[in-house]
Amino acid sequence: MVGQSVDMSTHTERTIAAGHEAAAGRQRGVRAFLPFLGPAVIASVAYMDPGNFATNIEAGAKYGYMLLWVVVAANVVAMLFQALSAKLGIVTRMSLATQCRKRFPAPVVYAMWIVSEIGAMATDLAEFLGAAVALSLLFHLPLLASLTIVAIATYAMLSLQGGFRPMEYLIGGFVGIVGVSYLIELAIAPPDWRLFAYHSVVPRLEGPYSVMLAVGIIGATVMPHAIYLHSSLTHDRVPASTDAERRRVLRFSNTEVLLALGVAGLINMAMVAMAARVFHDGAHDTVADIETAYHTLIPLLGGAAAGVFIVSLLASGFSSSVVGTMAGQVIMQDFVRFQTPLWLRRLVTMIPSFVVVALGVNATQALVISQVVLSLVLPVPMIALLVLTARRDVMGEFANSRLTSVAATVAAAVVLSLNALLLLQVAGVPLPFPAGA
Repeated sequence: MVGQSVDMSTHTERTIAAGHEAAAGRQRGVRAFLPFLGPAVIASVAYMDPGNFATNIEAGAKYGYMLLWVVVAANVVAMLFQALSAKLGIVTRMSLATQCRKRFPAPVVYAMWIVSEIGAMATDLAEFLGAAVALSLLFHLPLLASLTIVAIATYAMLSLQGGFRPMEYLIGGFVGIVGVSYLIELAIAPPDWRLFAYHSVVPRLEGPYSVMLAVGIIGATVMPHAIYLHSSLTHDRVPASTDAERRRVLRFSNTEVLLALGVAGLINMAMVAMAARVFHDGAHDTVADIETAYHTLIPLLGGAAAGVFIVSLLASGFSSSVVGTMAGQVIMQDFVRFQTPLWLRRLVTMIPSFVVVALGVNATQALVISQVVLSLVLPVPMIALLVLTARRDVMGEFANSRLTSVAATVAAAVVLSLNALLLLQVAGVPLPFPAGA
């Protein structure tokens, strides 16, 4: 075990050394980029978690390919804000939560912390439940037993020692499993590529429920905890000592964001397309939960397709649960400088999942609602990041350009607008979407 820890530590040390060489300009090409591959991969897990499975399956089954444009738009917004989060960490060598604590009034900071903790708990509910549902379906276990196994397994993964690289290898492996699974699904059930392309770029909503699903997709795609976590992962990974080095590191970081979140976006689109291709047929349009989707896939496409689907969900649930707990730790310790033991943090965030199962609440419906909660929390880190990265007293010459500020402001406005529509719907105010429009 000691030897294994040394090996893990060596991987991290070599990565840091190689990163310094690349930042100084003494290393070129792909080898220069590889030391910086990791933070966005970890963050990308938040964009293909069980919440995505739940919202994407329901969107594809109920509306076919129609909401693909929401997935695309959400992914573009995610790329922008993850890049800004990484930039904040690289330039200031502080996380977003730390900068908020340092720059904003104390009442604002505590309010942001409370809201962010609610978001972290909603995140963990979706991820923990998703992994447990997959384990339950795969091995025919009671859901409570599956929850217990997931709790033990994720705690073991979180206990990895030896620096940041081992965790990046682990999460990268899970991402690979999810990606390959959906390549197989698309080969088994090829989508209508014409409709796929059309609805990826042409916005359309059809009735009030499509608004809620659109907000859920955004909440499942642009994740508050991932915005907080990304800056924490980059702020001391390969410290840059000069502005020239920071520019190089930022270029590597932006490239990684495009690649990692590009893959996550394609996987999300594949989820919607698979559900549209298989379930949106007039007979299975009401498929709206993971368990039903799994059982329906068996007679429609065979056991192999259903098996691949559930393995991808299991990989997604395990990896995103680990990342969600990491983000929760960062939010607490950086906002209020309060650290809790890992086992206690894991225990607290597990409680809502056990309560949901014990009360007999539909697991997938709980997943969808959790994604809506996340979308309502999302403006908090988005606005904070937008404000901080635009300030020259925080970022120096790396402050956002006018174009970047405008793009980020528009993105935040879109999210706020969709949230407002959702709140109006919940309040019973008629929305301007005629039935069948």
